[in-house]
Amino acid sequence: MKYIIVGLGNFGSSIAQKLTSLGNEVIAIDSDMEKVDYFKEKITHTIRMDATDELAVSDLPLDETDIVLITIGEEQGSNLMATALFKNFGVKRLISRAINPLHKKVLEAIGVDEIVHPEAETAERWSNKLHLKNVIDSFELNQDFSIIEAQVPKEYVGKTIKELKVREEHNLLILTIVQRKEKTTEIGEKEEVDKIEGIADPNVKLKEEDILVIFGKNSDIDAFIDTNSSEDSQKQDSKS
Repeated sequence: MKYIIVGLGNFGSSIAQKLTSLGNEVIAIDSDMEKVDYFKEKITHTIRMDATDELAVSDLPLDETDIVLITIGEEQGSNLMATALFKNFGVKRLISRAINPLHKKVLEAIGVDEIVHPEAETAERWSNKLHLKNVIDSFELNQDFSIIEAQVPKEYVGKTIKELKVREEHNLLILTIVQRKEKTTEIGEKEEVDKIEGIADPNVKLKEEDILVIFGKNSDIDAFIDTNSSEDSQKQDSKS
């Protein structure tokens, strides 16, 4: 996949390096030439650029980019201007960093697809979420093994865990199933709550809204997610 990362601070540079190491093409942008030079051997492409300059941004391969991530954290104004600019260009998926609650509300008003909170979320978790399709969250146990939350692939809906043979065919273990539901609070606001089923029952039939909590080797998780994402894409292409 192709990514544009705007901002080479601690958070942005960590994500850019991780995504590069996973074999993705990453274009990392920063206005600080020192940072651009420092990371040029560690990230696919590094460019010194003002991400609030419409003409400069228009020269980027926006149509070919899968995800744009705005990680500027020092200057809220620059963050908002860059976010709005990429939004106006209609990029496929736009994610931006929120610095405080008010900043988050403004980003929501702009219409970003997702909002990052680096103070509460690690670059490692976000790298996996961005790299692996259908992954909702992840926790890396070490450089080889992780636990991830993933949406149930469409072809698995209505089947039992036993029928899937995930352990036998993919060398992965489904630890549990999470049901994410929406409820109304006492003050009338909507919020999502998770209901965890406990140790996964191999005979329970999976539903479309279920979330699988999977443990395994990172390479096996990659293969499992990529296989199911590819099958979904092929089915959609055959219908069109």
